[in-house]
Amino acid sequence: MTRLTASLETILQVLHDRGMDDVLLREGDPVQLRKGDKSFPVSRDVLGREQILRMLDHTSGNDVPWPTEFSLADGRGVTVAVAGPADATQPLEVVLARRRSDTPRGAPALPTPLSSDALMQEPVLRASDAVAAPSPVQHPARRISDHSWGPFATRALALAELERLLRKQVEVGAADLHLRVGEPPVLRRRGDLERMAGEPPLDDARLTAMVTAAMPPKNEAEFAELSDTDFAYEIEGVSRFRANALKDRKGTAAVLRTISSDTVTVDEMGISPEVRQLCYLSKGLVLVTGPTGSGKSTTMCALIDLINRTRNDHIITIEDPIEFVHKNKQCLITQRQVGVHTTSFKSALRAALREDPDVVLVGELRDLETVAIAIETAETGHLVFGTLHTATAAGTVDRIIDQFPADRQEQIRVMLAESLKGVVSQTLLKRTSGGRIAAREIMIVNSAISNLIREGKTVQIPSIIQTNKRLGMVMLNDALMDLVNAGEVDPLEAYTKAVDKGNLAERLKSKGFDVAVMQRQRDAIGA
Repeated sequence: MTRLTASLETILQVLHDRGMDDVLLREGDPVQLRKGDKSFPVSRDVLGREQILRMLDHTSGNDVPWPTEFSLADGRGVTVAVAGPADATQPLEVVLARRRSDTPRGAPALPTPLSSDALMQEPVLRASDAVAAPSPVQHPARRISDHSWGPFATRALALAELERLLRKQVEVGAADLHLRVGEPPVLRRRGDLERMAGEPPLDDARLTAMVTAAMPPKNEAEFAELSDTDFAYEIEGVSRFRANALKDRKGTAAVLRTISSDTVTVDEMGISPEVRQLCYLSKGLVLVTGPTGSGKSTTMCALIDLINRTRNDHIITIEDPIEFVHKNKQCLITQRQVGVHTTSFKSALRAALREDPDVVLVGELRDLETVAIAIETAETGHLVFGTLHTATAAGTVDRIIDQFPADRQEQIRVMLAESLKGVVSQTLLKRTSGGRIAAREIMIVNSAISNLIREGKTVQIPSIIQTNKRLGMVMLNDALMDLVNAGEVDPLEAYTKAVDKGNLAERLKSKGFDVAVMQRQRDAIGA
């Protein structure tokens, strides 16, 4: 049996005496004992990298393969899983987990805090003392019975492999990471898909383990039941990621989108002064719309950040999942995630009225009842922001009204005419110089547009936008032409993203660009 130091022996003794499931030693955090989906810090000081490595008798991370695992010969069936790259700039994580069959029943739930002095002893446990790795163990936070981590012995190792790919995604500036069975990891960079060099194709067992390891318990249960779930994941100091996991004909698949750890500003997003003015309203409904992947969340983040920096209000955000994390600046911000902090958008929105909000962000207006509550909230003296999957401003108004039964549409038209203050409909295009840029259609609701909404004449809204450019209104085709004229976007790319393609084709032709000819040329070269 391996002789243990006082510090490690103390930790393991508490692990067993208190009936905990595992111990987490993570660089930058205190020692944490975990039971089920709860964790309990049991030291006053945070752990340093060298301190953790001394416990394993590794003075350098370069002399062992990372991640790794082995058994701890303490006579009590403890598995050690080390998850962390050798690169000293990345945090190190060690999980000491025992087999579930070793867990005593009826043990106290809360561990007694350890003395910080006990953790500063010089450990003498050596990797050479380790015995063969045991059979895979189940991480306590997982709630799927008989869960297997596939080719990984522990959750920590599966998670370390996913994080390795996510770090590479951030390093190369990719927007998305696609994981598919039978394919190597695929990155979306500057709008194009690229297979990750040097990576082997993924098999279903490996991919399922990696993706499941990152899920909160609620999402894992949802994924098991519905074969589809959305969640957020964060690597501290690297980035946040918005993830969707799904099942297709080959097995598990996932897409993870990079979300900047820092909030973006209206200046960085190139948001016009007229749209910024919507952030200073005391009440009303402001919508940001566009297809999936058009940057709605990023634009909304910039608008909320502007309010946070310039107003002194209470902002409530209701999201699924939480993407950008806002820190309190001039405002007090409450961020709630559907499925974690509330059951649904509509229940959270209804509850928000009792939480003294000034500004409410609804991540997605998914159903009729949520839309109705959002409009009522805007009418009762609150500024409400929301998103919809519509391509134009006029189409947004029609989509909202058409959700309601015929006998309610007249009432909704009247309410929307009074509450709607602006719509920003956007799409993302590939920049000629690399990266992507947004083209935005902007509708600022004035008395003329309000009357058209009330009277059900939304077909006339585009002409009002066209004739009110001085108020900051912009048609999508005008925004696309501006980008083409500035050399920011290829004419064919603009044409592809246009809604009114006939009008844009004529305008491009008048500038010497023949879309039909360009398309044939592109097809000929296989571009």
